[in-house]
Amino acid sequence: MAEQISPDEGRSSAPEPQPHISPVAVGGVVFAVCVLGIVGAFNAIAGLSAILGDNYYESQSDYAFDFDVNVRGWIQMLSGVVIVAAAFNIFTGRTWARVVGIVVAALSAVQNFFFTPYQPVWSAILIALDILVIWSLTMYGHPEAHKVYGAPL
Repeated sequence: MAEQISPDEGRSSAPEPQPHISPVAVGGVVFAVCVLGIVGAFNAIAGLSAILGDNYYESQSDYAFDFDVNVRGWIQMLSGVVIVAAAFNIFTGRTWARVVGIVVAALSAVQNFFFTPYQPVWSAILIALDILVIWSLTMYGHPEAHKVYGAPL
């Protein structure tokens, strides 16, 4: 008696289609990692400056969110360290690294919004860069990281 072959066994399976990789998305992620690293370093340095020198930032008498300079310095320095750590983990292609990067960029934008009375132009630039980082990280996923950087599946 002849063995019966199911229709799926006799055929070779076609390879899975490779995901379409947008050069803009990959370039955006490299840009996002660089920007996150730079923004994190700047936040850490500015926070350290505020901790070491109480007169680094001028007090704003009519600003509702005027915090103590040392508290602001510690918040900025710690957030800078977290931002840099998130930047180093994004190339792994893991979802948690992207989520942390997006959350950190959003918190950085909010933090710079509250920092606007102290240095308005610099805060506006950092908010715009944070928005670009969020867009870049939402366009990048695990399939792209695997194909471009060889991240493990």
